Amino acid sequence: MEIERKFLVAAIPAGLESFPSSKIEQGYLSTEPVLRIRQKDTRYIFTYKSAGLMSREEIEVPLTQSAYIHLIPKCDGNLISKIRYRIPEEHGYTIEFDVFQGCYQGLLIAEIEFPSEEEALSFQPPTWLGCEVTKEASFHNSTLSSADPKEILQLAAKRLKEFKN
Repeated sequence: MEIERKFLVAAIPAGLESFPSSKIEQGYLSTEPVLRIRQKDTRYIFTYKSAGLMSREEIEVPLTQSAYIHLIPKCDGNLISKIRYRIPEEHGYTIEFDVFQGCYQGLLIAEIEFPSEEEALSFQPPTWLGCEVTKEASFHNSTLSSADPKEILQLAAKRLKEFKN
């Protein structure tokens, strides 16, 4: 079970380069159900995710590089490229901070995974995380794979502006 909260971030935090990171490329074979392939550094992963916004089932199995390369042309829409930084949070959680590249250059999204919904709901995020979008499907990677990048970037800018006001 994956339980996470998601936030739009307005700016890259200072010292980001000092945290561990991974280069990620992923594509979607289907968005209902979510069937994703991902290259994370030198690892290749096939993922199934059930429906849901904050909580959903997630199953991952390893792929070979050749299987990944074979499946890439079968993906629908946009390939998503990002660098994911893992930032420790004071309560023991890890903030996964995604700096998007390619067609979503400039999009900054942070996610925090929790062991239970109770912990997720009681978590008080640091202010730098910005605007919470956990329940906005527009900012799920599966949606980004089929959306118009310009529209998503405009929506992100609008949501962050509303949040600041």
